[in-house]
Amino acid sequence: MGLPGAGKTTLAKAMADKINAMWFNADDVRKQCNDWDFSHQGRIRQSQRMRDLADDSHAKFVICDFVAPLAEMRTVYDADYTIWMDTITEGRFANTNQIFEPPEKYNMRIKDFNYSVDDIVKELL
Repeated sequence: MGLPGAGKTTLAKAMADKINAMWFNADDVRKQCNDWDFSHQGRIRQSQRMRDLADDSHAKFVICDFVAPLAEMRTVYDADYTIWMDTITEGRFANTNQIFEPPEKYNMRIKDFNYSVDDIVKELL
């Protein structure tokens, strides 16, 4: 999770390749559902949708990459493991920046783009 442009998709793709995980990207999911609703209720619906996709997957590992700017969204999604991409102070969408609530609970916080995917995967596994 993290602001738009923080590197979530780049990390998620690299990790999915390394551990053969099922990967769901929020933008791809929104395209498939033809649902670009960023209202409060639309954001909650998206977190439920991402949770349902992960829960319904039969993969050993599932990675969902999405902004999840609200604590409520993160509660609804209920991740087993959360990586906070805290690499930027502002994303490209002012409305998301305004509502973004830094997470109080996460498993890993990445503060810059100088990370090793291998080290992250090793810690995760």
